[in-house]
Amino acid sequence: METSRDGMRTLWLSLLVLAATTVVQAVIVALSGSVALLGDTVHNATDALTAVPLGIAFVLGRRAANRRYTYGYGRAEDLAGLLIVATIAASAALAAWAAVDRLLHPRDVTHLWAVAAAALVGFAGNEWVARQRIRTGRRIGSAALVADGLHARTDGFTSLAVLLGAGGSAAGWKAADPVIGLLITVAILYVLLGAAREVLRRLMDSVEPGLVERAENALRTVTGVRGVGQVRMRWIGHALRAEADIVVDAHLTVVQAHELAEAAEHALVQAVPRLIAATVHTDHTPVGVEPRVA
Repeated sequence: METSRDGMRTLWLSLLVLAATTVVQAVIVALSGSVALLGDTVHNATDALTAVPLGIAFVLGRRAANRRYTYGYGRAEDLAGLLIVATIAASAALAAWAAVDRLLHPRDVTHLWAVAAAALVGFAGNEWVARQRIRTGRRIGSAALVADGLHARTDGFTSLAVLLGAGGSAAGWKAADPVIGLLITVAILYVLLGAAREVLRRLMDSVEPGLVERAENALRTVTGVRGVGQVRMRWIGHALRAEADIVVDAHLTVVQAHELAEAAEHALVQAVPRLIAATVHTDHTPVGVEPRVA
């Protein structure tokens, strides 16, 4: 619940900052007619709105497990990640359409100084949001929040690209604004690919191989563990769960094997960040064979 509260706090702050940034940029778009700034404004607006599905997912994640959802509701965060990917794709399509339409129907961009100022506002707002989301996401183990933070960071650099469009327009190149709009679309698509990769990996129960290695090393340090079998991990929301097989001496009693399994679980929880529970299965060494350390 504490991690969910941290995530919610970051989401609300980032929503407010990006909403303020979007309002400022929208006013300048109406004054100037810049499609490059329009693309950036739309992207910032959609980035702000991604806080809504993530917030809902964090709230659902607090609900206790039941007989239907025996692992709880942590997977709602992965579904929110899919919605974020769809939102990024929609913003890319809208930005591309606006840029192509402006290339086909040219129009002068006015209030270039205001466009440049709005671009700087967009960069500052997105960079602040990116740092907050990435820091919190890594602390609480939320892949969706980290992906959203990286998305915001890229948005900041696309905001700076609007400066190039304003500079080109000031120099007399009328196509500068829509061309920069198309480049922003390409940047959005790049972010889309990265975000989709992270979300789909999480849906496929992907974990960092280093976490598995850390878990195996932790099990080997437990006194009485003679070998380590398969170790499996998966993310449920922003928490890890694990299953592990260990080998123990054949002469141990059921009680002793159970106590050893509990010690192994404790070692896993202590060694692996964000791991909240582990199921440890005990196997025994061959009967009549002298036990040896794996």
